[in-house]
Amino acid sequence: MKLHQKNLAQLCVGIGLTLLCQLSGALSPTPPSGITPTKRTVEYDWMSVSAWDKMHAEDVVVAQYDQVDVLFVGDSITAGWDWSIWEKNFKPLKAANFAIGGDHTGNLLWRLQHGAIGNIQPKLIVALIGVNNVGALQETPEQAAAGVTKVVQQLQLAWPNSKILLNAVFPFDQAPSSDNRRKVKKLNQIISKLGDNKMIFFKDYGPLLLQKDGNISPDIMADYLHPTPKGYQVWANAMTPDINALLQ
Repeated sequence: MKLHQKNLAQLCVGIGLTLLCQLSGALSPTPPSGITPTKRTVEYDWMSVSAWDKMHAEDVVVAQYDQVDVLFVGDSITAGWDWSIWEKNFKPLKAANFAIGGDHTGNLLWRLQHGAIGNIQPKLIVALIGVNNVGALQETPEQAAAGVTKVVQQLQLAWPNSKILLNAVFPFDQAPSSDNRRKVKKLNQIISKLGDNKMIFFKDYGPLLLQKDGNISPDIMADYLHPTPKGYQVWANAMTPDINALLQ
């Protein structure tokens, strides 16, 4: 199985990015793009549209021809797994990583509907998506949760027999008093209700990435958004036993 090898600079999605989505005027309201399948169209210095297209095309090939038992979907947080941790924990499980940095839920929906479903029949899907709905789209927690819900519905439609390990969105920004922290907490409260402990299993590993005072250490997230190798190890240590249990 392949894992995208992306430069950290490509993975970083700044909290202050230009909005990817703006609502139109009151006379012709447009729904948030997080619930609408949306192809990447914005050129960034850390990732071009052509690079995004190439990554998606690679996933389509994997979906068409490879055997995948564990499918990871998401954004830069999932795309950026430390290679040694991936090799040890997930490669033996016949895992594939269909995450692309910068994606919000609408981008992931588009990719799933344009080839990323393919012929694979994963036993388990590991999903973590939504931080860019908050940080880039500037959506409310309710809007972001609606996007995550759409993704889960799409996954269930594509793979009705696959279990889904739905990760809570990780906290970001250094201080617990951050407004983004509040939004993520509310977002997670809403999407936690998607878990039924039958086919959808909601897990919040975010608190493990925080210090006792609620702050984020740069040792865990250097930019207070993307995990460092140490941060990925914390996540892997917590999640791998859950993945193995769900595969039984």
